[in-house]
Amino acid sequence: MNAFRLAGDMTHLISVLVLLLKIHTIKSCAGVSLKTQELYALVFATRYLDIFTDFISLYNTVMKLIFLGSSFSIVWYMRHHKLVRRSYDRDHDTFRHQFLVLPCLILALLIHEQFTFKEVLWTFSIYLEAVAILPQLVLLQRTRNIDNLTGQYAFFLGAYRSLYILNWIYRYFTEPHYVHWITWISGFVQTLLYADFFYYYLNSWKNNVKLTLPA
Repeated sequence: MNAFRLAGDMTHLISVLVLLLKIHTIKSCAGVSLKTQELYALVFATRYLDIFTDFISLYNTVMKLIFLGSSFSIVWYMRHHKLVRRSYDRDHDTFRHQFLVLPCLILALLIHEQFTFKEVLWTFSIYLEAVAILPQLVLLQRTRNIDNLTGQYAFFLGAYRSLYILNWIYRYFTEPHYVHWITWISGFVQTLLYADFFYYYLNSWKNNVKLTLPA
């Protein structure tokens, strides 16, 4: 644990809380991609298979439970809550997210650190997380008019991965034999996908104007 890792975890947690705040208080999921939320639920379900078998720390277990519980609750609200689901933009959230799942699974079967059931699924979750934001970014580009909470959610979600990259750099120089190419490359790809959004988000914040993305 270091400051960059802790900041990354807290930023990730903030992104989830912002989204839950929008859904619970406003009873709206306008501008939120259900496809991305389903991918994140799959990411956490396959990554945290060890939650009941391998105890690392109380902090680690609590964070896993939070991300698992929140991701599936968001999907449930968007699919089944009678008020929230009315605001879901089905017409624009049409990214075929199933076409992201199979390539990530095949890649995990081909490129992994150990060929075991849990390790392959963990690797699959790393690959899938790198591209899970794509449906959300496409939806934001299509709708263009983005409310503050949705913009903040996407920003904090991207910032979390950027802070994790700083964590990896720090650990590389402070811990012997710390090399994880799969995680590093996937995290770098994930951060690159946010580059365009970061530019327009920071521009809107700097100029104090409403966030809009080019079509």
